[in-house]
Amino acid sequence: MSDDKVQLDSVLGTLGAFGRHQLITMCMLALVYATNSMYNVNYVFAVEDVNYRCRIPECDKTGSFEASWLTPGEDIKQCHRYPPLDHCNGQNTNVSEVCTEWLYDIPDSFVAEFGLACEDWKPPLVGTVHSFGAMVGLLVQGQISDRFGRKTAAVFAGTMGAVLGITKSFATSFWVYIVLEGLEAAIGDALSPMFMLSIEIVEKRRAVLFQMILLNCYTGGLIIMPFIAWAVPYWRHFLRVIYAPTLIILTYSFYLDESIRWLFSKGEKQKGIKLIEKIAKRNKVKVDKILLTKLDYIDEEKSTKYSDRKLLMKTFKSRIMMQRFLVCMVWWLTITLINYGMMISSVLIDGNKYINFALLMLMDIPANVFYWLALSKYKRKLPLIASFIIGGLFCISQPFMPKGYAWLGLLLFMAFETLATFSYNIVYMYTSELFPTYTRNSMHAICSAIGRVGSLLAPQTPLLMAYWSGLPALIFGLSSLLSGALTLFMPETANSQLPDTVLEAEAIGLKKAPALREELKGLT
Repeated sequence: MSDDKVQLDSVLGTLGAFGRHQLITMCMLALVYATNSMYNVNYVFAVEDVNYRCRIPECDKTGSFEASWLTPGEDIKQCHRYPPLDHCNGQNTNVSEVCTEWLYDIPDSFVAEFGLACEDWKPPLVGTVHSFGAMVGLLVQGQISDRFGRKTAAVFAGTMGAVLGITKSFATSFWVYIVLEGLEAAIGDALSPMFMLSIEIVEKRRAVLFQMILLNCYTGGLIIMPFIAWAVPYWRHFLRVIYAPTLIILTYSFYLDESIRWLFSKGEKQKGIKLIEKIAKRNKVKVDKILLTKLDYIDEEKSTKYSDRKLLMKTFKSRIMMQRFLVCMVWWLTITLINYGMMISSVLIDGNKYINFALLMLMDIPANVFYWLALSKYKRKLPLIASFIIGGLFCISQPFMPKGYAWLGLLLFMAFETLATFSYNIVYMYTSELFPTYTRNSMHAICSAIGRVGSLLAPQTPLLMAYWSGLPALIFGLSSLLSGALTLFMPETANSQLPDTVLEAEAIGLKKAPALREELKGLT
């Protein structure tokens, strides 16, 4: 009888949220979260900007970078007339030809080894290529994850990321490095399928707590990375140190279990039941076998044997799904622009760049905890609206702070960073709850990929300060306010089960949703 059907969330609840199985899985996921955060922005330290100048024989008595500042005598003034810009353009009136040999303040740096003097556009290109590669890769990863499984996609991407990252450290030229950077971002990012696995491994009401713990692992990677760069300053060694640990992801083929939700969405009911029994045994809990026989999904798509492409098109053909997708696009553009823009800005602040970066990332920890507490009490929609609106107001106010109150401007900057991370976390979870299981990772990946346009634009935001120092903050703030306003039109998902079909996804937020779900069950 259709009335006897049992929803998967009920069974997942009996398995527990922090049993032996979940803790083992969480440890495996934690490694991916912590290292992935480093891979996304390691270029900030690996491809750092360094000072350089033309090598001038009459000034370089010691051959060191600062020789012209250290050599006594009246020739010092002459040496100071050789800034890099003049030599790059061949406009220095004190020399008869363009400089052909350069000195770098860090001789073994990325810029020095590849001879990038007078080509200041090349180092930022690394970050741009990484963001573009990640944008393309997310589209591919979403399809692989929805078609072949979260586990398969994660193991493949994690292993390739480690291999390409280590290979990148042996690059013999700038363009070889660029190609490897793009490939690593495109096929070596395991976070998207791992995130899907993390929210599908437990019942929905436990997913936020589970995710909060993993987000702190992600933040931990960002806090640790600058200290690794500080301790291992040579860029090739730095890359090998951060990429080598993820070679262990290849072993996940034997130890990581597939998403139960994904198995059921693909009609693999028997495999799903066997996995439930395995988890129950590992966690030492009992699951009623009669209950398992009643367990099923609403599988109208499975019965008509739609292809993965048709399932994706079915999602896009829904007017409601498209409206929500457009809002999600704005969300993702905003959060990536703001978060990447602020990370890049952190290394430009006066002081120790390693400590500055770590301190700014440290603000993500209270944001992650706040995310769990707020979503537990106030669901999804209200906290997201509040964080976007309040954060936007903070950011817009920051440039207008009186010069004598610089500390207040810094305080607003740090508060906005906390709210920006809070918004990012909610959007990541919120997006995954709006779309059906069989296209969940694809839709989430498409939104995230489009959002990468924000990370492509973020490295350019400091250039806007040439027009007005407060212009980047104003753009961040206005984007945040727009996202907050659009959130008013989105449904609340906190009390709804993860949808399995387009019809269930469309029913989210409707008062008649529970009755509609029962009607859909009767049809199948």
